[in-house]
Amino acid sequence: MIKRFLLVGAVLVTAVAAVSAPAQADWRGRGYGHHHHHGGGVALGAIVGLGAGVALGAALAPPPRVYYAPPPVYYAPPPVVYAPPPPVYYAPPPVYYAPPPRVYYAPPPVAYVPPAPPYAVPVQGGGWK
Repeated sequence: MIKRFLLVGAVLVTAVAAVSAPAQADWRGRGYGHHHHHGGGVALGAIVGLGAGVALGAALAPPPRVYYAPPPVYYAPPPVVYAPPPPVYYAPPPVYYAPPPRVYYAPPPVAYVPPAPPYAVPVQGGGWK
């Protein structure tokens, strides 16, 4: 179908080009008011050709591909039986001993003894002479 469409289009384009060439040969060099258009026919031909190209391209383009996500699948894990762990030796926790208690001794009695004068002789009963 598409090949036939392209073949018919190519034949029509060739036929139109072949027919229009002798028709323009009569207008060359004579003027007949043809020169006052300043290339408007060229612009019109370019616009029509561009439109035809866009239409043909859109008609012949394949539809875009559509990708679908795969359906969600749940894979159950295989049943697993584990062996018991090997016996392990657990060391006893460390034992901390309390520090020895502080012992407070009674302070020595406070008694006032005046300092000895230089070269003094002690007196019996305390004091100095």
